[in-house]
Amino acid sequence: MKNKENVIEIHIPSVLGYEKVAMDSAAAIAEIMHFHKNRVEDLRTAVSEACLNAMEHGNRLNTSMAVLVTLKMGKSSLEVNVKDDGKGMADNIPQPSIDTQIASCDDDPRGWGVFLIKSLVDEYEFKKIPQGGNITKMVIHLNREKEV
Repeated sequence: MKNKENVIEIHIPSVLGYEKVAMDSAAAIAEIMHFHKNRVEDLRTAVSEACLNAMEHGNRLNTSMAVLVTLKMGKSSLEVNVKDDGKGMADNIPQPSIDTQIASCDDDPRGWGVFLIKSLVDEYEFKKIPQGGNITKMVIHLNREKEV
């Protein structure tokens, strides 16, 4: 049986702005765990992006649907799972092109959220739940410093 003292669950509505509750909570836990401030900021951004994706692409901003954010504290890592109840994002999202964006050839700013998440955390996984919904799993490790 898992130690429930090391697990925190946060239910947030699918309303833009509430992602800040999840990102602030994740940052507070990372600070308690003594993560470097740069890693805490990485986590804040990654959690925010995952929550926004869950709200927008998963739950389609349906205010009757919540996003569940689960924070699991390990001895040397923090795992954050963001679960929605909707259809989710398209499979195989292509990596955005920064060169195209800079050249203003691409007016669609979509696709940067997943790219950012993958760049900011140590482990990333997105999976569809057979019963419905999706989970974005992110893990950051305490003893790994990101190069700044």
